[in-house]
Amino acid sequence: MAIVRSVSPLRRRGAIAARLCAGAAFLALLAACSPNPANTAPRAFVAPPVAMAEPGPQVEGQVNMVVWAGYAEKAWTDAFTKATGCKVNASVAGSSDEMVADVKSGEYDVVSASGDASLRLIASGDVAPVDVSKVPSYAQIYPDLKNQRWNAVDGVPYGIPHGRGANVMVYNKDKITTPPTSLGAIFNPDPAAAGHVTVYNSPISIADAALYLMHQRPDLNIKNPYALDQTQFDAAIELLTKLQPAVSRYWADAQTQQLDLEKGTDLVGISWQVVLNNLGRDGYKQIASVKPVEGLTGWSDTWMIAAGAKNPTCAYKWLDYISSPAVNAQAAEFFGEAPANSQACAKTTDPKFCAEYHADDPVYWKDVWYWTTPTARCLDGSSRLCVPYADWVTAWTRITQK
Repeated sequence: MAIVRSVSPLRRRGAIAARLCAGAAFLALLAACSPNPANTAPRAFVAPPVAMAEPGPQVEGQVNMVVWAGYAEKAWTDAFTKATGCKVNASVAGSSDEMVADVKSGEYDVVSASGDASLRLIASGDVAPVDVSKVPSYAQIYPDLKNQRWNAVDGVPYGIPHGRGANVMVYNKDKITTPPTSLGAIFNPDPAAAGHVTVYNSPISIADAALYLMHQRPDLNIKNPYALDQTQFDAAIELLTKLQPAVSRYWADAQTQQLDLEKGTDLVGISWQVVLNNLGRDGYKQIASVKPVEGLTGWSDTWMIAAGAKNPTCAYKWLDYISSPAVNAQAAEFFGEAPANSQACAKTTDPKFCAEYHADDPVYWKDVWYWTTPTARCLDGSSRLCVPYADWVTAWTRITQK
């Protein structure tokens, strides 16, 4: 079974104070990016003046990283150390909020940030622009993962894409006999599914409700599920509040969700492809997935270098190594995600792997909305006021703690 995004309760508890500090800093950041008069549009986002990270003339002997579980396994870190002389010291984060807090500590050189964290790190000045000319593997990265809102600002890259995945809609075929075609199966569930809906426990999940409303409520004029004005945001929160009694669990640990799907506690909801694949391999063929007519949300992770990294040479060597075809294939296959390197699919041990994860299927990704941190300046390019991420956090907390 692949190792997925989970971490021990002990580490979660140990990061609470740091996360609170990170949240306070981000609230201040949002205020700085907000409009001056109360009813005028905020200024366009401008990244703070952080110098580009540059490698030095020699390796430092180590690189300190905060990563998702499964991103820095011994199987490939040992080979990296042997080839470069850079020892890998990796710490696993259990959430994007933990990851942001850890980077703010100043103890790390590299972070594997998802799109709901990367823009926060850029905006707070905690990560630096990356000189992609010093990362030869960058030329092989799929074009639709480069220079995106979550990993670049004004065409300046802030990291190297690692992989991607869609937040797939899953359902139990034995209990829900009519295959669902819409996210309405989650947000307006069949009575048979009441109390058995599974939802990912993160404020960024508000975007799933917004994506449904984008198609079901054209009067709201939603153009981007991460760019919601107050009326649009309130509609999404109302939908999620109504859904709350039907939810069996707001899951954060994919292994726990997998067990709930196996037991029949969960009948329909949002999951990851790796969970679906694990269920199939374990004989739970009744759990199926479908791509709804509205499309899906998803995630793309980026290797970023901390501003003021103490080991920038080893950091650059790691970015090139982990994004190279063979290693990117190994890491993606171990974790359960589509690799970012366009040549990685030829290196996977399972010849069907990339087909399962749609790695070479650009059409599949066209209506996948990758996690991107909501900002006061609407991400859809308009001059409208949008609800910033801090307010998403507050609203999500109210919904899930009822």
